[in-house]
Amino acid sequence: MWIFSWKGATGFSASSTAEEVTRGIEAYGLTAIITGPTSGIGLETARILALRGVHVVMAVRNTTAGHKIKQDLIKEIPKAKIDVMELNVASLKSVNKFVTEFKASGLPLNILIANAGMMAPPFSLSEDNIELQLATNHIGHFHMTNGLLETMKNTAQKSGIQGRIVILSSELHKMSYKEGIRFDKINDEKSYNALLAYGQSKLANALHAKELSRQFKEEGVNITVNSLHPGVIATNLARHTAWMRVVFGYIVRLFLKNVEQGASTTCYLALHPGAKGISGEYWADNNISSASGFVNDPEFVKKFWDFSVDLVDRSLASSSL
Repeated sequence: MWIFSWKGATGFSASSTAEEVTRGIEAYGLTAIITGPTSGIGLETARILALRGVHVVMAVRNTTAGHKIKQDLIKEIPKAKIDVMELNVASLKSVNKFVTEFKASGLPLNILIANAGMMAPPFSLSEDNIELQLATNHIGHFHMTNGLLETMKNTAQKSGIQGRIVILSSELHKMSYKEGIRFDKINDEKSYNALLAYGQSKLANALHAKELSRQFKEEGVNITVNSLHPGVIATNLARHTAWMRVVFGYIVRLFLKNVEQGASTTCYLALHPGAKGISGEYWADNNISSASGFVNDPEFVKKFWDFSVDLVDRSLASSSL
């Protein structure tokens, strides 16, 4: 059992499960996209959303695995409404294809959950020549979100239901490089540190949510966007590094959340009435928490947004040559 059970303002805690924070909620008629839904907290999030009546679009790299998960979920939840679509968030080409195909489906979009991620691999570049953790954890989701905003805005306006964007970050966003984001050294292999680069990518997630929320408020858009720390969870996220498997698998096992607890804050932000109207915040354990100072620096936040836009534009221009 998770040893920290102090309840915050929401009435929930670190020990609350995704089923508990969504108990009694009926979300039939809503449509959600979730990335990385075939394992860990992504799978549990998809299960809970389907259980509460949401039409779940599973955005997956491996469609064979995705369809198997879909069938498993339908066996458990016969009324579940689930689609599987191919998406590799580390590839801007794949993101473009996914966005185009989703728009062509004519589906509305109420909830967007940026869940897919990777942690501390050896240095490598994505096919778009972007450091792989930043490409996977931030840039792909950033580009996907921008591509789906028109659909989300239209859905919110026509339905009168507030849209929700949920971006998974991590407490390790506070353990990035000393400059926060290495604007001029994103692809510098010599100074690459796998864990600090992970922190950088998670800081990017929190910055993304902060600036997008500001823009929504300025435009009067009926969509909220928040980032969150799911907790330290025994999943395959740390599979790239032997020492991390030891640490996560044995040394701190007593302090780990299970996936049911790890998915709870995501599900709270996606569905709970208590999260309505709250935007631009960083959450942990189902309650608002404190983010890095970089996230609360408007100039830094805007600088990073512009950097992300430029990086996507340059990468797409380069690939089209």
